[in-house]
Amino acid sequence: MPTRSTGAASVSARLDELGITLPPVAKPLAAYTPATRVGSQVWTSGQLCSVNGELVAVGKVGAEVSADEATRAARICALNALAAAAEVAGGVDAITRIVKLVVFVASDPGFTGQPAVANGASQLMGEIFGEAGVHVRSAVGVSVLPLDAAVELELVVETS
Repeated sequence: MPTRSTGAASVSARLDELGITLPPVAKPLAAYTPATRVGSQVWTSGQLCSVNGELVAVGKVGAEVSADEATRAARICALNALAAAAEVAGGVDAITRIVKLVVFVASDPGFTGQPAVANGASQLMGEIFGEAGVHVRSAVGVSVLPLDAAVELELVVETS
């Protein structure tokens, strides 16, 4: 089992140290569940860049949304996904490793910076989980996302 190298006694303690509060789990927009357990892993559905039910970045990255705004939106998506995973895992302290992120970026046809946008989420996982936050990742440019969100993220975590 991988160990955390965050320097904190638990993931929740590390979140407190960073001044991060996980948001409430977003209600599904259609017929799906926000997260599900498969063996020792939890898989999330796509989580949008919303805070209190409001999207923080709407439109195409490289047109209506800047790369910096999208990077911040990816971080918000990651927090929303972590909240959904924690709810199914039995709490954030039950999450022992970040396995995979898939970051979808609604992109203007000329925008090619999807990996940099995805770094907003990846770096957050490193801040929270240390070595256990190192993961595999895909950063995918798409033409449109639900509700015209600029960023959407899926997460796979290992649990204890």
